[in-house]
Amino acid sequence: MSARDRRDEAEMRTEDVLTYRPIVLTEAQRAAYFSDGFLILPDYVPRTWLERLCAANDELLERSRRVVHSDGIFVLEEGHSAQHPRLHRVSSPQDQHPTFWEFMCDPIMTDLAADVVGPDVKFHHAKLNVKSERGTRGFKWHQDIPAWPHTDYSPVTIGIYLTGCDAEQGPLTFLRGSHLGPLHSMYDDSGAFVVHVRDEVAASIPADMVATATGGPGTTILLNCRTIHGSVENRSDRARPLLLPVYSSADSFPIQSVRFSARILATLCADTQRASPASTRVRASYLQTSALDTIPPGWLSATRRTGLALC
Repeated sequence: MSARDRRDEAEMRTEDVLTYRPIVLTEAQRAAYFSDGFLILPDYVPRTWLERLCAANDELLERSRRVVHSDGIFVLEEGHSAQHPRLHRVSSPQDQHPTFWEFMCDPIMTDLAADVVGPDVKFHHAKLNVKSERGTRGFKWHQDIPAWPHTDYSPVTIGIYLTGCDAEQGPLTFLRGSHLGPLHSMYDDSGAFVVHVRDEVAASIPADMVATATGGPGTTILLNCRTIHGSVENRSDRARPLLLPVYSSADSFPIQSVRFSARILATLCADTQRASPASTRVRASYLQTSALDTIPPGWLSATRRTGLALC
C-alpha cells in the first residue's frame, strides 16, 4: 500500500472521530492534533491532582533506594544509590501506586483521550519517565507503534509533565506531520531492535518541522502513535518526571504478547458528550495474532518484535 493510501486510511478514521463533539478540546485544538500528530495543552492538569501525583512519584523514588540494579519496575540512571536515588523510568506506575491508576481512570484523562480516539476508550499501558537531573540518557528519534502494534492507528499517548519542563530538561520534541508519512524500521543492519529510526532517516529530518513541548506543571501532550519524536538527556539540576499513559479506541487490539499491565479501562461517553463515563476495570483480552490480514499496512516491514516502552 502506498503512503497516500495509508494517509487516506488515517483520514477516514479521523473523519469518524470528528462526527462526535469534543468534550475537553476545542474544535481547533482537535484539528491541530490530527494535522500535526501532537497537541500541547499548557497547565492542563489541576494542582490538586499534581500534588497527589508528585507525592506518588516521590514514594516510588523512595522505594527505589532499595534497588541495586535495573529491574522490571525501576530503570536506574547512572549514579543511582540508596543515598542518592536516580531513576530513568518506572514501568507500569499504575501497578506500583494506586494514585496513578485512579488518575488514569479519571475523566480528566479518559475524556481527553475520547476526543481523539472516539467515545469508547481503552487503556493499554503506561510508564513514568523520571529522567533524573544531570542525566545521561535521552531518546533518539522513533515512532511508538512499531513497539506495540495494534489493529489500527488509534493509540494516543498522553504525557503529563508533573513538575514542568524547560529546554534544559530534555523536553519531548516532535516532527510535525510525520504521523501521515511512512512507518520506519527501527532495526539495525544486524537485525537488532534498536528503538530508533535509522541514522539516514534522522539526518533527513528538517529542522523547521521540529516542535518542542515545554511548559509548567500539568502541561499535557497528546502524541499520535505514528509521530516521530524523541528527546535529549536532562542537562538540568532538576528531574523531569513525565507520566505517559496510553489509550486507544475500545475496538483496537494489540497484535503482540503484551508484557505491560493487563488492565483495560473501558469508558462510554454519553451522547451529549459531557463527562459522566461509566468506568470499569476488566481483564484484558489481548489478540494473539495469526490473522495477518488484520495487521495495518506497513507493519510487517517495520516491526518484528514488540513490547518496549518508548518516549
